Amino acid sequence: MDIKQLRYFIAIAEEKNITAAANRLHMSQPPLSMQLKQLEEELSVKLFERNGKRMELTDKGELLYKRALQLVHNIEEVKNEIQETEEGKRGVLAVGINTLSVSRFSNMLQAFHDKYPLVSLKIVQNDSFYLAEMVKTRAIEMAFVRLPLEHQDFIFQHLVNEPFVFVSNEKKQSVTLEEISHLPLIIPSTEGLGSYNIIHEAFSREKLRFTSIAECSDMHVLMEMVKNGMGSTIVPKSVLDVYGDNTLHSAPIEDANLISSLGVIWLEHHYVSTPAKNFIELVKERLS
Repeated sequence: MDIKQLRYFIAIAEEKNITAAANRLHMSQPPLSMQLKQLEEELSVKLFERNGKRMELTDKGELLYKRALQLVHNIEEVKNEIQETEEGKRGVLAVGINTLSVSRFSNMLQAFHDKYPLVSLKIVQNDSFYLAEMVKTRAIEMAFVRLPLEHQDFIFQHLVNEPFVFVSNEKKQSVTLEEISHLPLIIPSTEGLGSYNIIHEAFSREKLRFTSIAECSDMHVLMEMVKNGMGSTIVPKSVLDVYGDNTLHSAPIEDANLISSLGVIWLEHHYVSTPAKNFIELVKERLS
């Protein structure tokens, strides 16, 4: 059993069809079938159940698939470490960005691309919770997230703090939590984490309850709802910078210590590529 056989096996497991796997691997079907037969004979187990042209993993096949993915990913990491050259001028930058976004993030990506045009970019936007899971599975190398977030297995590097602001389609000089508690609110939802918890805790500290008419994890949709007068919201200031326009107005919240902390995470005890290190330094410079 070698790494090539494992790559063949992974392709068959994911495509569930020999012909489709052969097409994906840019090879003909007979040698791929032979490789699978040799692998099953070597292991003395049946890896697939055949149902017509469809192939489903057996329980032993499922186990091998999980282990094979780990092995192939580990080998790719080793290859990246060995083959990486030219101070990060080549490679892949696979990065996640929190749904609440980062002000001027697209400008940072443009600046990075201008400096390292041969580095391929893979950008994923999602909630911090899901981005953390993607970092754990190595689907992306690092992610820009909002706290609070479970730090286990991650290195977290703090980048910047920023205040939450009250946003509505009416101008206000300032506002208090008590005043906000009487207004219909649209809460930025991140699956019970991050900003969602920070907002709830701020009202709880003041022994106040607020009227939540909706929760929304898509900031563009949330801001459109506020523009249309459906309700108001509380978001980190940079969210308004990214999604706002002249029809939306922000006001500081006088009596609340509502702070959003932005940072970048990557897996502890794992190699961090030079493109990732270079991008982190660029972001730190821009945010400072």
